[in-house]
Amino acid sequence: MQWLRDMWTKEGRGIPKDAPKKTRLALFAEIFAREWWEMVKLNILFILAAMFVVTLPAAIAATARICVAFVEDRNVYLLRDFMEAFISYFWRATAWGLAFTATLGMGVYATASYTSAARDNLVLVAPLTISFVVTAFIAVMACHLIVLMVMRNLPALRLLRLAAIASIIRPLPAFAAIAFVSALWLAHIAFYPVSVFMPATLNFSLGMFAVAFGVHRAATIVLALPIATQEQREPQARNTTQNI
Repeated sequence: MQWLRDMWTKEGRGIPKDAPKKTRLALFAEIFAREWWEMVKLNILFILAAMFVVTLPAAIAATARICVAFVEDRNVYLLRDFMEAFISYFWRATAWGLAFTATLGMGVYATASYTSAARDNLVLVAPLTISFVVTAFIAVMACHLIVLMVMRNLPALRLLRLAAIASIIRPLPAFAAIAFVSALWLAHIAFYPVSVFMPATLNFSLGMFAVAFGVHRAATIVLALPIATQEQREPQARNTTQNI
């Protein structure tokens, strides 16, 4: 039974002190190699939490909270942290989920309509391009907003503004994350039935981890802007006024 005890108690290889810090895809692969089993468990938690459909936005927010902790290399107590985030973000995530679902739905519908109409009338290529760009920008904004929401407690308008700024200054990593998520589901479809267990084991958690990893730097940048730190100064100003 020595091997079984060592499996749980034996120290890992550790990280050499002089090892260069990994970035980009190398860092993504390193975190995934370290946290893959936690991601499997997180995927199961997400599925259980999202079973009732109306709880889907809160489950997404809770999953994003855990994935941000993975990116920042913080300790995670999976079940406790997931449930705390699920309860804490339930109403905010639901409201934002409904808003972005409706907005993206209208954008996709407009893009599809203009696509079919532009085949017969080239004049409609311009509005088709505009609707496609706007829809893509909204999708990128949704990625930034969900990560910003779980990183900092901000008023709705300020959160939306910061998500828009982050989407403008660093849109490409978000697009790469969306492409990665799409590739995961396309692989599931292409290799079915061999890939039948992909959604149950990794697709949701790994997809959200890719989003969190992709937009985290932009979120960190905009959270350091004066518009984000304003919320910390306002309560201090009110308290000073009351004391006077």
